[in-house]
Order: sequence, then C-alpha cells, then structure tokens
Amino acid sequence: MTRFSSLDSGQLLASTNPIISLHGVDIAILLIYVLVVIAIGFALKRYMKSSSDFLTSGRSIPAWITGLAFMSANLGALELVGMAASGAKYGIATCHFYWVGAIPAMVFLAVFMMPFYYGSKARSVPEYLKMRFDERVRGLNSIAFAVMTVFASGISMNALAKLLNQLLGWDYHWSLWICSAVVLVYVLKGGLTSAIYTEVLQFFMIVLGFAPVVYLGLKDVGGWSAIKTNLSEVAVNPAAQNLNEKVFAADAWTSAWQPLLAGPAHNPMGVDVFAMVFGLGFVLSFGYWCTNFLVVQRAMAAKNMTSARNTPLIAAVPKMIIPVLVILPGMIAAVLGNMQGKNYRLPQAQIAADRYPAIIQVLKSEPVASNEVAVKSLSKKLGDAAGVSFFEPKLAALSASAATLDNATLKTAVQDAVSNDYDGVILSLVERYCPPGLLGLALTALLASFMSGMAGNVTAFNTVWTYDLYQAYFAKDKSDSHYAWMGRAATVVGILLSIACAYFARNFNNAMDICQLVFGFVNAPLFATFLLGMFWKRATGTGAFLGLLAGTATSALFHGLTLPAGSNPGVKGAYLGLVQTFPSEMAQNFWLASFAFGVCFLLTAGISLATARTKTDDELKGLVYSMTPRLVVENQPFYLKPSVLGCALLGICVILNIIFW
Repeated sequence: MTRFSSLDSGQLLASTNPIISLHGVDIAILLIYVLVVIAIGFALKRYMKSSSDFLTSGRSIPAWITGLAFMSANLGALELVGMAASGAKYGIATCHFYWVGAIPAMVFLAVFMMPFYYGSKARSVPEYLKMRFDERVRGLNSIAFAVMTVFASGISMNALAKLLNQLLGWDYHWSLWICSAVVLVYVLKGGLTSAIYTEVLQFFMIVLGFAPVVYLGLKDVGGWSAIKTNLSEVAVNPAAQNLNEKVFAADAWTSAWQPLLAGPAHNPMGVDVFAMVFGLGFVLSFGYWCTNFLVVQRAMAAKNMTSARNTPLIAAVPKMIIPVLVILPGMIAAVLGNMQGKNYRLPQAQIAADRYPAIIQVLKSEPVASNEVAVKSLSKKLGDAAGVSFFEPKLAALSASAATLDNATLKTAVQDAVSNDYDGVILSLVERYCPPGLLGLALTALLASFMSGMAGNVTAFNTVWTYDLYQAYFAKDKSDSHYAWMGRAATVVGILLSIACAYFARNFNNAMDICQLVFGFVNAPLFATFLLGMFWKRATGTGAFLGLLAGTATSALFHGLTLPAGSNPGVKGAYLGLVQTFPSEMAQNFWLASFAFGVCFLLTAGISLATARTKTDDELKGLVYSMTPRLVVENQPFYLKPSVLGCALLGICVILNIIFW
C-alpha cells in the first residue's frame, strides 16, 4: 500500500547516481510502450458510447483483467521505489504491508463487501454511502476523495518528472507535460476501460523490468543464505551504514515477527504487535482496500457479480509474491553496503561543493557536541548550511575530531554522515545491474507504473466528480450524452489539476508524507463508518456524518500532539505541542489510524442510538448484511466459492508468516 511507504517524492533519486545515457534499444522499448498505450486508447474509443461505458466500463470486463488491474492500481512506481526503500531500512518486516496489511482485507472485500457494492448498482463508493446513509455523508466523502486523487496523481507525476530529469537529464517541465499528455490521450479515448487494460500491461512490464534486477542482485550477493548472514551483521551495527542508531538482535532484518514480539525498541520499524496487527492489519488496510474507490472501481467494472467478487481474490495471488520484486531489492542493497569489495553504499544526497566552506565553519566554530541536545543543535545548523539532513550518531564523533582534521578529510567525513536517501535504492540497483535492453525494460516499468497511477487516479476522479458531485448537486436530470461529455471534460480538468499539484509538490521535500497523512486521516475513520453501515442497521446518517467528521478531527489532533523520534515539530507532527514521541513515522501512523478509527466508531454508534432512523428495513435490503438474503450461485463448485478461495489464500498467508517468522 503506497500510502505507508517511506518515499519522499522531493528527493526521489539520490544525486549520487550520475546521468545515465540510453542506448538505441532502450529508447525503442520506451517508445514502443508509449505507442502501445496510446493505441489501446484509440482501439477502445469505438466502445465508448455512453457515460457508463466511459466512466464505469459498462460493467463488462472479465475477472482476470479486473483482478490484475485491481492489484496494479496500487502498484504504482511510488510503491515500487518506496517499498524497496523500506526493505533496506526495515528489512523483511516490510512484508507485513502485504501479508498482514493487504491479503486479509482483500479477502474480506471479496466475501462480504463486494455483494453490497456490486449488488446495490452503485456507480461509486460515495454513491453507496448516499444509498446507505444520506447526501451529507456522500458529499463529504466525494469532496475528500476528489481532492486526494488529484493530489496523489500530482505527487506521482512530480516524482516521474524528477526521475527522468535526475536519471536521464531530461527537462523537468517537458517530462511532466509530455507524460501527462500521453495519459490524457489514452484515458480520453478509452475511459476507465483503457486505464484498466494499461494497468494489466503495467503489471507485466513491472515483472519483466524488475525480475532481472532481483535475479542479478541475488546472484551478486550469493543467494538468500548470504543475505541472512550479512543482514545479521547489519543488525548488530546498523550505524555503520547510517541505518539506525540502535543495536538490534541478529534477526532484526530477516525475521518478520520475533523482533515485533520483543517490542518497539527491538525492531528497526519501532512498532509493537498491537500497532502492527490492529493499526496496520485492521484499520489502515481494511480502510484502504475496502473503501478506496480507486481500487474498488476495478472490481465494480467486472462483468457480473461472480467476477466482481473474484477480482480481489485473483489480485491477492500475485500480491502475496510481489514482495520478492519490490522489497527484496532493498534488502539486497543493505547487504551490498555491508559486503567488502562490492563498491556500493546506500544512496545519499550529495552536498554541493559551494556549501562546504559554511559547513566547515560551523564545525570548527561550534563547541564539541557532548550530549543529545548539543548534537541536535549541531545537526540543525549543519543541515541549514548543507541543505541535507544528517545521521546524528556520527555527528558527535565528527564534532570531537573536527578541529584536528584537514579540510579534505573533513569533507569526506561530513558526506559520510549525511542521512541515507532510501528512495534512490531501486534506481541505484537498476543502474548497477541493467545493461542496454534491460535498462530500457526497467525504466519502462517505472514509467508505466507512474503513468498508470496517474490514469487510475484521474479515472476515479472523473467518475466521482461526474456522478457524485456534478450530477448530484449541479445538473440533475441531464441526458446521458451530457454526462459523458462532462466525464471527458473532468478528465482534462483532472489532468490539469494533477499537473498543478505536481508543481506544488515540487516545492516540498515532504509532499509524499503529507499525501500519506491525508490518506490516513480519511481512510481510517471512513472504514469505521462502512463497518457500522454494512453490518448494523441501526447506524444513522447523522451518526455517520458526525462520526466521520470527529474521526478526521481526531486524526488532526493526534498528529498535532505527537512526533516521530528525530523529527522537528512541523509537518510531521507536534504543531500543537508535544505529548508523545514515537520510535518511527510508521508507529505514529499506525497509532493515529487506531485512534481515528476508535473515535469514529464509538461516536457513530453513540449518535446513531440517540438519533432516529431515516431508512426503513426495506430500504436497507442489499445495503446491510443482516437485511440482505445470502447470495447463492447456481452450479458453482464448492472449491470456487469466494469464501473457500479466501480461506485458502489466508492459509497461504499464514504459511508465509510462519516460514519467515
């Protein structure tokens, strides 16, 4: 889930990497991909005869297509880069975002929630909320979701333009506008259907592009046994690679559960079992996979109820093994940095040459940093002078020896103390292992995932705008051709707003943190609203609306009073005052989601009991579990029932967790 990664879109690529020159075969692969996706849009244009065809695919797509698109809609390049970053920083515990934070929620969506989404004939998640509660809840969710989609789309395109600029030397503005224009063309021609088919293409491009990197990386380091051996050395001395100032048990990077069971101080992620299981595994994951229209829309485009329910289950199969492609590379990078003779270190932002005089002056004029307060003060002053952040444990030793070192040695020591830019990990491996041809495949995979992510967000935006805002509040009872026209116009506007958000995100190194924070603010309380709405007929519109507002406000309050360790008050929290410090941003996010969910759940339930119902039992049929007849599919083998397939998938997940316990 891109919403939990450590990705910082403002520093997507460490400037350690030099500009890469593409060969003819690499350029040919990139151009072929662009031409194919445009051709898909034009090929599907003749099927776009109504607003339903353009915005919802007319509910006509086979399950295997919607299943792969369901997974690929979440597998954007932000996640590819961010999960590799987390693999280096946190190790195999990052797999919990899949085996705990995705598969159970996907199974729940297939077994319990898709019958309501698909059976209610709702065209979007906000429309379901209107049918279950009232217009207030629909309007609140529609506005929040529309803002999130264009912002997430802009973040993705900003990161793509930065990647092309810093990796290949291409102009940022031309990269942004041309890639956005390509997305506009194929979405404008083929609507949601073209976005879904290009997402399927994206999945295969990612496999083709990154499987060779993983294979060559494993071969380079000596296989899984060598990874475990080297990461055990990393765990007992993570400061050597600027990974962590603490010392951990030897299995901290290679065991999924034992470091968590030992407590927050014993794993690099800084979380405990409750935060992982409840915060991530229940609140955040169910809130994302079960209520986010971006992914649910793919299942709602399936050709029938059976296909709609099978969509998340089909997606869950590759989802379980995707960590091999996106997390293992990060672990390989940490191993390479630990091995002698590999000539590799984790990427860092490079200090500009003209900044060193000011840095050296700070080091030689400041007193020796002999305590934590002095080290933090020195870190801030050096950060202001260098324009980068520093790994504080190395600053104390640097401060003590600064007066005795010559300037050349001091420059080397200062650069070594710069914090890791984990977001450059996957790109550094692409550069290390990919010859011409493979380089083109890997870059095309990144390009495909960025552009597909933008297309997914824009198609979700145009549907919500057209049906849940424009038709609901501005232009009721217009012709179908009018809404089809508005859907296309919303596509153009969505692209332009995304570009504007990309330029906005360019000004902030922490834009992705802000984006993820907004997701956490919205999805966690929204899941509480859905849970009560689908499984408790007594939940009322007033309770849902006020509970949703209170849950979001709780997120803001919690964030404003807490802070991850090593951060300064501001965008990462504590802007209202500092009450609690968490070991990591992950821990802060998990607990924030838990509190937001709890407040929304309790207030929605309490207010619902105190207010009158506005929906009769007949009106709630097909919308509430207890009021809906059980779905029976004739002539369906027992082993193909969603509940049976779901149990099998959960069983495989349990086995994976045991293997890597």
